[in-house]
Order: sequence, then structure tokens, then C-alpha cells
Amino acid sequence: MAAILEVRNLETTFWTPEGDVRAVNGVNFSINEGETLGIVGESGSGKSQIFMSIMGLLAKNGRARGQVLFHGENILNLPAVRLNKIRGVKVSMIFQDPMTSLNPYLTVRRQMTEVLVHHRGMSEEAAAKTSIALLDRVQIPEAARRIGMYPHEFSGGMRQRVMIAMALLCQPELLIADEPTTALDVTVQAQILELLSGLRRDTGMAIALITHDLGVIAGLADRVMVMYAGNIVERGSVRQIFRDPKHPYSEGLLRSMPRLDEAHSERLPVIGGQPPNLQNLPTGCAFRDRCEYAFDRCEAERPLLIDFAQGRSKACHLQAQ
Repeated sequence: MAAILEVRNLETTFWTPEGDVRAVNGVNFSINEGETLGIVGESGSGKSQIFMSIMGLLAKNGRARGQVLFHGENILNLPAVRLNKIRGVKVSMIFQDPMTSLNPYLTVRRQMTEVLVHHRGMSEEAAAKTSIALLDRVQIPEAARRIGMYPHEFSGGMRQRVMIAMALLCQPELLIADEPTTALDVTVQAQILELLSGLRRDTGMAIALITHDLGVIAGLADRVMVMYAGNIVERGSVRQIFRDPKHPYSEGLLRSMPRLDEAHSERLPVIGGQPPNLQNLPTGCAFRDRCEYAFDRCEAERPLLIDFAQGRSKACHLQAQ
């Protein structure tokens, strides 16, 4: 499959009075046409900031360096006028909190039709029909009536569906889904995952799925990228990483997941300690102070992300078994 997006040596830094925060540190990856790449890690690991950098949505104190190639064109730090021809049209994003992402002062109809009128040159009437059809597709009941409602009149799950419909208005080639099931009950979560899976199957779009929930990754992703302290620490297929994680951090995340097929008489294992301060990253491996396998080399030398098997990479000094 051809790569739709290639990220090369992406670095994202935020200036603060206390010093620079290094949120993303030299990340390299690609997303192929029609595949779902899962990006997983604890809060603050840099997952969302990678894609906020790509979309040109960093806070004013943030800056990004490197290359982001969308169909071979470097789109990183493009002027807003040029970037707007790509984001929302060819690349769309579902944000974490639909209540704060939707404009509370505008009806859903207004927010959806504006996109189609502006980007696709539709009439207001044609844009409304297309918007209603998309709301039907994401299973909003009585879409023709509800489209005239305001965001606060929808439940959390319904607002998330509206966000998905808005992201699909211009039939994007790449959908970035940032924690699309956060704060939703398990029934609605399952429905949204099924919806995203069906949309990918029907339209052939690629999906970047950002989450801290490994269960969501298992249900939808093809490949997984594990992030820690702004770095990729392991990469591989879902089957490979879930069956045989090779980085201690990946192993710890999987151990801490509750499983229905195992009886736990004791408390679930946890990864001890706290993530490092991104303003003052430790020497060597950023995970070493929390790693049960750490040895002298981990303190002296930062591990590079290297391929150790077909389709698999890790950033760890432990030998691949």
C-alpha cells in the first residue's frame, strides 16, 4: 500500500517562562492508504501534539520542525490559507471533547453547512441535504429535525457522532480521531468504533486513532505506535504487540489492562513512578527510572528506534527475543 502521510523527524516544542517543553522528539512514521494506525500512550506522551502539529493547530507558544509529507507535499507550517485547502477537506480531525469543539452558539445545521458551502461550493439547500444524510449515516435519530438543534441539546454520544459527521463532510482521505470514545459509556463506545470501522471499509479512508485505551486499539487498529515522553518506543502490528510486546513500557501497559478471560485475585499491576519532566528529560532512556529491567547502559545512552523484525521496531537496549 502507498503511504498517504509520512512524518519525518518531527519535533514539537513549547516555550514557557520555566524553559522549553519538548513534547515530540524526532518522530518518524507513515500511514498507508486505507489503514488504521493506533497511537497509544499515557497522557502527556505526545500523541495529540504530533497531530496538532500536522494540522497547524499548536498553541501560540508552540513550534514544530521536520517534515510532514501528505502525498509527497510538505504541509508542515504551511500558511493558513494554503493549509485550509487540506485540513477539513483532505485531512479531518475529531477532537477529544465535542462539547468544547462544537460552537455552542450555532445550530448543528449552521456548523455543518458552512463547511460544504465554503469548501465544496454547494448551495445552502444542497449542503443541508448532504448534512442530514451524513447525520443519518452516523445514526443520529430524526436527523432532519435534530440538525436544527444546538450542541447542548445532544447527549455526549450524540455530540461525538455529530463531530464524526462533520469530519466526514468533505470525504477526507485521512481521518484523525483523537480519543473519540473518551467519557462515553461502553455501549456508545462500541457503536462509535463499529461506525468508524464501517466508514473506513466503505470509503477507503485512512485513520489515525489516538488513545490511551488499548482495548480501543485492539478493536480497530491495524498497526500500533507506542509513545512515551515524546518518543516512539515500539511499533508493530496489533497482533504482534498484543501477543509479544518487546518494550518494557508496552509490556507494562498491557499488564495493567483488565481481562475478562483471566481471574484476578489481586490488584492489577501498575507502572510505578511518574512520566519524566519534558522540560528536563533524563539522560539515556526516558523510561529507565520506571523500568524493572534497567541497567547501566540505560542511564548512559538513549536507545534509538531500530527495526528488529519484519514490521517491528523498538527503542530499548534489551535484546529482542
